[in-house]
Amino acid sequence: MGRWGSLLGEGADLDEVRSGEAGVEREEIVAREPAARETVVPETVVPEPVVREPAVPEPEMLLVEKHSRAVRWMHWINFPVLTIMIWSGLLIYWGDSIPPYQHAHQVYRVGIGNWTLVRLFPDWFWKILNAPFQLTTGLGYHFLFMWVFAINGIAYAAYLAVSGEWRVLWPKRRSFVDAVWVTLYDLHWPAARRRGLPEQGKYNGAQRIAYSAIVLMGAGSLVTGLAIYKPTQAHWLTSALGGYEMARWLHFWLTMGFCGFFLVHVGQVVMAGWNNFRSMVSGAEVQGIEDRESRIERR
Repeated sequence: MGRWGSLLGEGADLDEVRSGEAGVEREEIVAREPAARETVVPETVVPEPVVREPAVPEPEMLLVEKHSRAVRWMHWINFPVLTIMIWSGLLIYWGDSIPPYQHAHQVYRVGIGNWTLVRLFPDWFWKILNAPFQLTTGLGYHFLFMWVFAINGIAYAAYLAVSGEWRVLWPKRRSFVDAVWVTLYDLHWPAARRRGLPEQGKYNGAQRIAYSAIVLMGAGSLVTGLAIYKPTQAHWLTSALGGYEMARWLHFWLTMGFCGFFLVHVGQVVMAGWNNFRSMVSGAEVQGIEDRESRIERR
């Protein structure tokens, strides 16, 4: 009994030890289970707000270069110079009469044969101009500014030739026909209004003819003016023009042509509006996108 009892006692102790170890393991497992069973929640990434720039509207207007700086400078130099040349030329014209002491201050006329429609110019015109007895004043201004007019004109012609600008200025085959339709359109002719303006580039047909003609008229004024200014030294030129009186006659009517061009040109600028005038000051013209695209397609 003693031996078996001791063995049974040892067995009981061993069972207790084993049961104690098992209890500890169960506690460790129970302690670990909550951690193992925890649901891992992924971190929520909050996206940064996207800042979108406001949509830029497509431009409806464009600044398009129209006139170069050289053209603008020579244009605005020529305007006052030509005005002074015409004014001083009229002061010189006042002091003449043909035949001598007949038709004083009214040398040239508009008429056929012996019939005269009008003589240029009436007395009231000279009073407005304050021209009487201003012959020396006219000569002084005319002989001074003729050099500025000549230099500016020659520089402009050289620029047209070198830059290739003459291609957009010189008339084309259809320019004369287009000029008729443009003129009728400006006169509000019903048929021309229904048809619309002809296709054009920088200049329309009427402008091509007028601007090219004004260059030739400037050259003619220089040639005839030189023949009058130096009839002896440049006698060959004076003779080629038909003599002194014929050179004067040509010079006078070229001047009247400048006056007519000036009136029409200013009127057209006023009708065209501020945008057209601004282009000769700043060099750029405001054009609509659709208008520009249609012009490019027509070209």
